Parts: sequence; structure tokens; C-alpha cells
Amino acid sequence: MSNTIKILLVDDHAVVRAGFRMLLSISGNVEVVAEAERGEQAIQRYDDSQPDLVVMDLSMPGIGGLEAIRRIVARDADARILVYSIYHEQVYVRRALEAGAQGYITKNMAPNLLMTAIESIMHGKSYAEPGLLTSAEAPCGNVEHQAIVDGFSPREFDIFRLLAQGLTVAKISDHLCLGNKTIANYATQIKKKLHVQTTTELAHIAVNLNILNN
Repeated sequence: MSNTIKILLVDDHAVVRAGFRMLLSISGNVEVVAEAERGEQAIQRYDDSQPDLVVMDLSMPGIGGLEAIRRIVARDADARILVYSIYHEQVYVRRALEAGAQGYITKNMAPNLLMTAIESIMHGKSYAEPGLLTSAEAPCGNVEHQAIVDGFSPREFDIFRLLAQGLTVAKISDHLCLGNKTIANYATQIKKKLHVQTTTELAHIAVNLNILNN
């Protein structure tokens, strides 16, 4: 058991966590020692279980995956984190790596890539699923908008993305477990930074920057 890789699995869907454990069961040297369904819980479970590697979803209630990555790395600069997300756009990969993750794969990847990614990170290398970091995914929108979005905090980015998807303040509040007034304040701040008035304009910016699919 001394060579077993201890994994902390973070995803808000129990079915996804079960599927992930099934994929890992193929390997004899990986063990899920702890699970979390929210970013806040992940930080506590990380301290409690001291895993070798964290597998982290990005879209979760509460502080979300990006902020959880940032906080875990702030506590432990040697933390190894692999993002396991539905998002394939380059902006998500870039923000995850900038937050402190060492790897990024999507949930529709080939099963064998999972262990490839884990082993690469455990050997001190970074890993991105083939095709994620290509020039084809480079931002094609307004350069000024890209610079502004790049400067968003993880919380601002999450709310910007959800607003652009058409979610109401109330729905975003429920999803992130924050008050309506807090979300409304963030929405006002985001629109002000991007110099727009409506969520439709936010959606156009998100599409142009490859944050949302056309």
C-alpha cells in the first residue's frame, strides 16, 4: 500500500464520483481516500486526508472549483491537482492552470487518459488532454474584453459565465449558495467592468471569447 496514490475526489454529482471510482478501479495503485461535493468541503477534506492528488470539478455550488484550487494551493504549494471538467474551452484550461492545477482533462475523454494524467502529475509533470491547448481555441473576441475577463476573480468569472448562460440572479444565488443581493452586486460590477448594460451583451462577449459555444 506504500505505493498507492491517494486521491481526493471533488464533484457535486454522486453518479460522476461513482463512475470515476469505477475507472480508477482498473488500476491497482490508486485509491479514493476522501470525497467532497463542494469547494469548501474539499479544502477541509484536503487537510484531513492529506491526499497525493486532488481530482477537481470546476462547476460546483459554493466557492466553485477555481477558487477551491487557489485556496488549496495557498495552503500547500506542493498540492497536486487535476481538473476533471465538462468544459473544453481554452479559457477554462488556462484559468485552472493559473489557479494552481497541474493538469486538465474533460469528462468525455478516453478512459485511458485518466491514469495517464494522474501518473504524469505524480511524476512532477503537467498534463493537458490532447487538443485542449491549441491555436484553434485562442480567443477571437475583443482584446480589451479578453484582458478584462482574464482579470476577473474566480468568483467573478463563475458569475459572468452563469449570467452569460442566461441564468437569473435567483438561480445563480441557489447554485452558488450566495444571497441574491450579493449576486446582483457582482452582476453590476461585471457589467461595469465590461462596459455593457445587459446580460445579452455579456452572452455575446462570452461567445466571442470562446467561453460559451455558439
